[in-house]
Amino acid sequence: MTPISSKRIAVFPGTFDPFTIGHLSIVNRGLELLDEVVIAIGINDAKRTYFTVEQRLDMLRKFFHDNPRVRVLAYDCLTIDLAKQCHAGFILRGIRSINDFEYEKTIADVNRKLSGVETIILFTEPELTHVSSTIVRELLRFGHSVDEFVPKGLKLG
Repeated sequence: MTPISSKRIAVFPGTFDPFTIGHLSIVNRGLELLDEVVIAIGINDAKRTYFTVEQRLDMLRKFFHDNPRVRVLAYDCLTIDLAKQCHAGFILRGIRSINDFEYEKTIADVNRKLSGVETIILFTEPELTHVSSTIVRELLRFGHSVDEFVPKGLKLG
């Protein structure tokens, strides 16, 4: 088993298609508790995405290039296996609703049982609960501006 770092490192897994102001809020708030956040773009061939994995990696690496406490990578394994590879003791998740909570609690319980990796759950700020990548993708598909839903300075595409 790969040893967990003495640094407080968390993997923040997701599709991030695209990365939203809600995601940024979780990263920023996570950095108040952690030494490092690894934004981990999950590769799921069954999911129909708007942006390619390469585009999402490029967008996020450029956006966070000045922040040495944030790493961006893609993965296609179990999140707990990625956490071990990154020497992370935590998985960082954000939840918007009770439905999210039920799902995330089940996954967190399994992850802890299998690997000992703890999940840190941050509740979405009330003013951001309506923001989701799904909604942003739909707006993009129909040619609407998404400026108010993505971080300022994030170049889509």
